[in-house]
Amino acid sequence: MRKKIVAGNWKMNNDSAQTEALIDELLAKKPENTIAKIVIAPSFVNLQAAVEQTHGTSIIVAAQNMHQAESGAYTGEVSVGMLKSIKVNTVILGHSERRAYFGETNALLAQKVNTALAHNLTVIFCFGEELADRQSGNHFAVVESQLKEGLFHISESDWSSIVLAYEPVWAIGTGETASPEQAQEMHAFIRTLLRNNIGNKIAEETSILYGGSVKPDNAREIFSKPDVDGGLIGGASLKANDFLEIVNGMQ
Repeated sequence: MRKKIVAGNWKMNNDSAQTEALIDELLAKKPENTIAKIVIAPSFVNLQAAVEQTHGTSIIVAAQNMHQAESGAYTGEVSVGMLKSIKVNTVILGHSERRAYFGETNALLAQKVNTALAHNLTVIFCFGEELADRQSGNHFAVVESQLKEGLFHISESDWSSIVLAYEPVWAIGTGETASPEQAQEMHAFIRTLLRNNIGNKIAEETSILYGGSVKPDNAREIFSKPDVDGGLIGGASLKANDFLEIVNGMQ
């Protein structure tokens, strides 16, 4: 059975005091009977404190990125060993902002995936098309190339450490809206890609999250779609009540 996951990507938000307060609120209010695994991704400087604060709870702490090299002269970067040393075992790779603002390519992401998997990290692998791709009808081809070039080289056994996160970039902060039906259409396409290229077992067992502006008022409908296994949440994850309402949308 596929894991149900709701992950909050806090991006470049929250100082140490704000991070501690938000985690406190999540711990105090999180539902005990939810079927969803809850993941939070604070900034690098707050990761260790977040791990310590959530120790012994069901909340998983993830990093928002990592470098592909084990170590070296890469000023300002963070290695997989650094993450492991503070007990961070999950990392988000390929987020649309990393691709757009920092030029991360499918080939580079393939290297990052290899490094993460070599150190037994769980990877939340992000991908998705931009508005021009959607308008030109090229969205399926773009998603297929991102997955094949960034991820499809890994072994079948490594897929147990992969969570997919589809981000329709055109529906995030643009005024455009993706319908639950559009989300399901792409998720079904992704699962068929897995089935045809990797095998039916991987297709059925891999969780696919939706990252297209999930909010409290649309979470339940989106999560009800058969191929949507949860969400990668941006802005709404910065407010405990909103985030937990989204978690509660998972049935």
